[in-house]
Amino acid sequence: MAIVPVIQSAVSAQINHLYQVDIQPADITVNETKPEFEGDYTVVLFALLKTLKKQPEALGNELGQALVAQNTGLFSGFNVIKGFLNLSVTDSWWLQFLKDQFNEPDYGRQPRNGKRVMVEYSSPNTNKPLHLGHLRNNFLGWSVAEIYKANGYEVVKTCIANDRGIHICKSMIAWQLFGNGATPESTGIKGDHLVGDYYVLFGTEMKKQLEPIKAKKLAELIAAGKTEEEANKLINNKQLKEELEKETPIMKAAQQMLVDWEAGKPDVVELWRTMNSWVYKGFDETYKRIGSDFDKVYYESETYLLGKNLVEAGLERKVFFRKDDGSVWVDLTKDGLDEKIVQRRDGTAVYITQDIGLAEVKQNEFNCDLSIYVVGDEQNYHFKVLKLICQKLGLQAADGIFHLSYGMVELPTGKMKTREGTVVDADDILDEMFREAERKTRQQGKTEGLTESALKDLYDVIGTGGLKFFLLRVDPQKRMIFNPEESIDLHGFTATFVQYAYARTQSVLRQEKPTGGNVGTDLLPLEKELILTLERYTDILQQAGSEMNPSVIANYVFLIAKTFNALWNAHSFLKAESAAKKELRLQLTQMCAHVIKSGMALLGIRVPERM
Repeated sequence: MAIVPVIQSAVSAQINHLYQVDIQPADITVNETKPEFEGDYTVVLFALLKTLKKQPEALGNELGQALVAQNTGLFSGFNVIKGFLNLSVTDSWWLQFLKDQFNEPDYGRQPRNGKRVMVEYSSPNTNKPLHLGHLRNNFLGWSVAEIYKANGYEVVKTCIANDRGIHICKSMIAWQLFGNGATPESTGIKGDHLVGDYYVLFGTEMKKQLEPIKAKKLAELIAAGKTEEEANKLINNKQLKEELEKETPIMKAAQQMLVDWEAGKPDVVELWRTMNSWVYKGFDETYKRIGSDFDKVYYESETYLLGKNLVEAGLERKVFFRKDDGSVWVDLTKDGLDEKIVQRRDGTAVYITQDIGLAEVKQNEFNCDLSIYVVGDEQNYHFKVLKLICQKLGLQAADGIFHLSYGMVELPTGKMKTREGTVVDADDILDEMFREAERKTRQQGKTEGLTESALKDLYDVIGTGGLKFFLLRVDPQKRMIFNPEESIDLHGFTATFVQYAYARTQSVLRQEKPTGGNVGTDLLPLEKELILTLERYTDILQQAGSEMNPSVIANYVFLIAKTFNALWNAHSFLKAESAAKKELRLQLTQMCAHVIKSGMALLGIRVPERM
């Protein structure tokens, strides 16, 4: 049993014995003792004072004396500082804990709890390859799903492929105009990259075609009395610029293609299927490379009409209202938001309509207690609206909708823009990480005895692990800048540091394994610090799950690695001062290995046997 519930139960029992007051263990707050104070765990007394009618100093001393006297195998001493009772746990308790758990590779993981969670992540557009932003999304979504599994939940991983719309048609038109029948096979270019190249080419061509249109509009504005400065400002206004873009021949062609697709024109649908198949094959290669997987993929081309029946039901129930032009809206002003369109005047659905319908479909199919959408923070408002509309419609899925919002990831050079071709593709980043791992590994000069195949696998483990750890070690809510050179460092806050500590545990265990025998009766400070840190793993998993925050795991496994390395540098393992100390450190080594491997696996990171 974990130490905190043990302490809570002991305190609850002593309160009942001393004061004949029944306070439940769960109502007693127990924290780790702060480093500047003596003790291991601290009981917060303030919440108990009113009920027990005691001053904090008197209560702390009475409780402390009783706990040490009655729980000799658990507590070795105490001290009271203001409203805090600091308790020291006996070495014997920690040694028994280690003996019970050191050989348990699944330590910390919880049994099935009967609840089901859906995690939706990735959700790419099929007009371009996955990029750096998608990597953070995939790593975050996949890791959160695995953390929920570790906490006893059944998990369904899903993805929505945005495979229709004007952005898809842009790539298709550019291919028709400039592709000359190019295919991934004929060009040797990965399918998603090939399609993405034509999307960028569309933007380049539209920019060329836009120049004379802008010049004409500029002249018209000046002729109408605007100064040149005023006219230029208007021309570059986002709304007017988008209107002018619609006048370019290439944009008109893309818009017509969208109409033809929705009408089911055979040649357009066939081209759409062909180009999307190129992209899906490319996506699958990247997903395999980064270890992302899905239990179910939804396609926008199959879901974009969903929700229209719910609009009609919402009108009947007066959740929605129809404006004079025939469009349908919801008024959320009383909820602190604004009015939101749910159906255009021509009867077509908008994105929010599709999402409402898809939420109902998912719930009917999987009946999840919680549905987590991993989407960037630019969609915060969208998901507030989605949840609120679903609640007003009385949908079963409504209360379980949760938007796991995360900050954008940028490069040191600044923000990425797909249409301008400044996005860094996921594959390119992965290749760069592989090269960086190879360079730094060779610098260390520790590649002797490894085959070329083993070296390539090692570079992939280090490179991909470095990327994942760097993107997951930061709280999801925060925006971040990714720098490949900083992500692989033997001495930094990196996966490499943790992986090296794991490899070190394996070098010990290859020579000798723990037997489960005598470990003595006392602990040195670093030995105790390491056991205390290992014991926290169950709580860490629960915290990471409740916060949907893999950075909690990343910080924890780094701390384990750091503490293990400190013990390694301070004391001998295989040539310890006694047989009991040797066994103790071997048990610590094995438990560290299990916890590091388990924690890193939840981040999607492999750990190498040798480095």
